[in-house]
Amino acid sequence: MRVDLPFPARVLAIGAHPDDVEFGCGATLAKWGDAGADIHLLVCTDGSKGTWDPEADIDQLIQRRHTEQQAAAQLLHPTATVHHLMAVDGELATTREHRGDVARLLRMIQPTVVLGHDPWRRWRMHPDHRAAGFLTIDAVVAARDPHYHREHLTEGLQPHRPESLLLFECETPNLVENVDERHLTAKVDALLAHRSQHETTMGILDDQSDQRQAFARRMNQQARDHGRLAGVRFGEAFRWMDPAR
Repeated sequence: MRVDLPFPARVLAIGAHPDDVEFGCGATLAKWGDAGADIHLLVCTDGSKGTWDPEADIDQLIQRRHTEQQAAAQLLHPTATVHHLMAVDGELATTREHRGDVARLLRMIQPTVVLGHDPWRRWRMHPDHRAAGFLTIDAVVAARDPHYHREHLTEGLQPHRPESLLLFECETPNLVENVDERHLTAKVDALLAHRSQHETTMGILDDQSDQRQAFARRMNQQARDHGRLAGVRFGEAFRWMDPAR
């Protein structure tokens, strides 16, 4: 089990929905941001299915989740930048158009490390998580090779190959990022900024402090479990892949 990549200069973390990046790698982004990395997040969908209320105003929900994501990113690091693909929630697909959009962003940002969902996780139910994972991997391949999306050349963009691709929510991790309590606090605070998701994904009703604390304990326990894989106190576990292959 490998522990810690070299600190990256630039990072792009790609999630299917608002809050997915924070769940998957929030503490790692906070750590790298503290070390001076330029942090970018890409949210693939508009979050329009993220409520159990059948009478919800969907336009308002989309705007709310957009605002929550911006606030959450700033809690991970004050200079973090959020990008949006704005696919319809529940309908994300690995189309050429979406692949081109993500590859364009990779060529613009030129991240040292890219992070995303593991699409091969068994029994994964949500189609957007699978699609976002495959889209991330497909875009990394497209961004690195010059004959993919040659239209980007007219925009002054050149091929880019990151040094590492990290997949979160993986079944067989081979890398743990060692994080500390400050980074975990930033992760939990960022997740709690997604107030529209308290009930549906965090089990928090009526913003009760005991339920918020229970959620924080669950996140800390997960970090202990991940850290135990590598003999560190707290960690976030990933599948490391070499983008050159």
